[in-house]
Amino acid sequence: MSPTLFVLAAGMGSRYGGLKQLDGIGPNGETIMDYSIYDALRAGFGKVVFVIRRSFEQEFKEKVLSKYDGVIPTEIVFQEVEKVPQGFTYDTSREKPWGTNHAVLMGMDTIKEPFAVINADDYYGIESFQILADYLKSIAVKQNDYCMIGYRIENTLSESGVVNRGVCSTDENGFLTSIVEREKIEKESGSIMYKDEMGVEQVISEGVHVSMNMWGFTPDYFDYSMDLFKKFLSKNGQNPKSEFYIPTVVNELIQHKIATVKVLDTPSKWFGVTYIEDRPLVILRINELIRKEVYPKKLWKKN
Repeated sequence: MSPTLFVLAAGMGSRYGGLKQLDGIGPNGETIMDYSIYDALRAGFGKVVFVIRRSFEQEFKEKVLSKYDGVIPTEIVFQEVEKVPQGFTYDTSREKPWGTNHAVLMGMDTIKEPFAVINADDYYGIESFQILADYLKSIAVKQNDYCMIGYRIENTLSESGVVNRGVCSTDENGFLTSIVEREKIEKESGSIMYKDEMGVEQVISEGVHVSMNMWGFTPDYFDYSMDLFKKFLSKNGQNPKSEFYIPTVVNELIQHKIATVKVLDTPSKWFGVTYIEDRPLVILRINELIRKEVYPKKLWKKN
């Protein structure tokens, strides 16, 4: 059974501006997402499902889906703020949907096989996709056995500013025990620093794993997510700024010993356009990977 790649492409890049998912950074206008899908195809993924906002459906179909005709099967699902379970209400002043795990829930009726979740605007690296595909194939007939690609903190920093990262703790067998969001992470005088809840700078050791939102799940994850989303809405539905994140659900399942999450180490270096200043560096890195023949100069014949 080939796993499915589930791409979270509904968000708008507030710090970057505009639909950065559709921003061409390759020599023929390829997006970061194109390189992820190319890597996923090589690793053995059999289908791609995109979650997007309906407001840019036509542009997405023209600029993105058309290039995959005859390459890999694709589907679209939509994330909108009004997509909540029947009987639940929320603050009508709310404009944005409910966060990353709400986006994952949009695939509930479409995805029936093990699946990976990634962000559309992050570059994850060929090794990460192969590691993730291999694990998903190994758990195809299991339940409650998930995984996460763990990036070494030093491989995820931006040269243009501070970043936030979910810092992972694991047990002696490499299973996730918790994810804690750390803010304003940057390298200073050779050390990786972040500011804690009191605003005091703390050190993060190199090699510590962080989450870059690259997950592997089996379909039972949808049922747990729906149950927890209902609880979330009962408590937070009237808060227009509340967010239902993937780590929220994962931490809940781990703490109650419902599921396990294996943290899979990757040597890949993450990069992405967190800030507009990152864009030239991303282009340089892609061109360097093309020079090293990690990618062909033209990914898709239809570009």
